[in-house]
Amino acid sequence: MKVLILHNHYQWPGGEDLVVESEEQLLATAGHSVARYDRSNADIQRFTISEHALLPATTLWSRKSALEVQQVLLQNQPDVAHFHNTFPLISPAAYSACRAAGIPVVQTLHNYRLLCPESRFFRAGKPCERCLGRGVPWPAVLHACYRDSRAATGVVAAMLTVHRALGTWREMVDVYVALSEFAREKFIAGGLPAAKIVVKPNFVHPDPGTDRDGSDYALFVGRLSQEKGLGTLLAAWKLLGDRVPLLILGDGPLRGKFEAQAKILGLSRVRFGGFVDRETILAAMKRARFLVFPSECYENFPTTIVEAFACGIPIITASLGAIREMVVDQHTGVHFLPGRAEDLAAKVDWAWMHAREMEAMGQAGRAEYVAKYTGERNFRMLMNIYERAIKTRAAGVFREQTKP
Repeated sequence: MKVLILHNHYQWPGGEDLVVESEEQLLATAGHSVARYDRSNADIQRFTISEHALLPATTLWSRKSALEVQQVLLQNQPDVAHFHNTFPLISPAAYSACRAAGIPVVQTLHNYRLLCPESRFFRAGKPCERCLGRGVPWPAVLHACYRDSRAATGVVAAMLTVHRALGTWREMVDVYVALSEFAREKFIAGGLPAAKIVVKPNFVHPDPGTDRDGSDYALFVGRLSQEKGLGTLLAAWKLLGDRVPLLILGDGPLRGKFEAQAKILGLSRVRFGGFVDRETILAAMKRARFLVFPSECYENFPTTIVEAFACGIPIITASLGAIREMVVDQHTGVHFLPGRAEDLAAKVDWAWMHAREMEAMGQAGRAEYVAKYTGERNFRMLMNIYERAIKTRAAGVFREQTKP
């Protein structure tokens, strides 16, 4: 099978980029032909004044991307086009290029951008669903949810409103891939056709194994930004009396703020390791007692959770959104109340004192990985999705050709 993968990279690398690369590797290893069309938000920094002025229009409809995708389609003749992120440089125009060429379209829903201009249902430090189901997401503009700017938010809101009115989300995509049942229900509530949405979780490949060496520290892995719950995490560690070592791996716009906060709180046993590669993350997981995941937004499907399962370490997580679905309380991990430092501190204290029970939860997480999140299982699901998209597009073409 020939597959075209299309992805707009973010300024800060994250789990979404990792998923794109992992799926490409799965396809290539299985002998399928993979072509790529990539744009990057880093390019925006090099835009001319006129290009910056045209960025709002580009977000709505990028003629450049549409023309370039047309050329890629002609050169590679793919059987299916698999979109990951189109915002802001690829734009929905690329769907039309595929539709005109008769190429089936699959869109993975890595975040909630089609329903929420901010993309995470997150405002003022907690989940917000005020734009869910609205034809025009005006509350986001009112609250300047995207980049703290009403103008920038207005551009995203206009893009969503126009393409809803045009029927882009209903007509131009043959199969949507939601990463969890929680996400699927949100997208249905937001107006996407239920019949087009399938659930395929993220995965970890190759299997990192469970060769643990038992160092004594707790671990956080993720982007250092407000919605990830770092403030709650550090407050909980203050309540613990700084007696539990904590390693924080990751980078982000608020790293300096959180490092300063740790110093102010006197957290001498909290160490910031910065951005590291995946191999280093997996090695750190195998040395950790448990992973702490304090995110305060609707995480879609963080690969970090699956990596912890694969390594056989238990997870202490905020009970929120899809994570509540992924991590079963007292079976594969421990839940705490989102944003509640006191509850997190109590759960960490219990976990630190009950190593045997936590080890059993880690083993249960490993069983979850083997059953649900291996590369082999994910590859089979991906092939079924592509076949479904091809059949859907063929049926659509037949209906269009037989209209009176």
